Amino acid sequence: MPDYIKTIRKKVGHDRIIIVGAGVLIYKDNMVLLQKRKDDLSWSTHGGSVDLGESVEDAARRELKEETGLVAGKLDLLGVFSGEHLMHTYPNGDKVYIIEVNYACNDFSGELLPDSNEVMELKWFDFNNLPKVKHKAFNDRMNALIEYIKRK
Repeated sequence: MPDYIKTIRKKVGHDRIIIVGAGVLIYKDNMVLLQKRKDDLSWSTHGGSVDLGESVEDAARRELKEETGLVAGKLDLLGVFSGEHLMHTYPNGDKVYIIEVNYACNDFSGELLPDSNEVMELKWFDFNNLPKVKHKAFNDRMNALIEYIKRK
């Protein structure tokens, strides 16, 4: 958790705050790389909160490297996602409203090395066999990525 959010949490406790999230959807050969999160055991894409003064793209790159060990090359803006379905309560009770900026990337390097604090597992999934995830935000990102690849 960024220091900024820790400072805000000291003041507001678990009350809902607005955060900006940045993420990268890594894909290749009709497959997408997903992570199994440690906090809620769900499959998800890679991303996290933007720090004060950090560009959204830099945050996306940082989060990808931290969570997967991969270094992103060229990033293409996939979309900005917002709405009621991005209201989230973390297992510790912290409530957020996330405005997400996500990038698509098939230009990457490095070895898969999951972050032991946040990630249980990294796995490639075929677009025709994605895991069932109850979060609408996940499904919105996957649909956007599939449409993006079709247009390329």
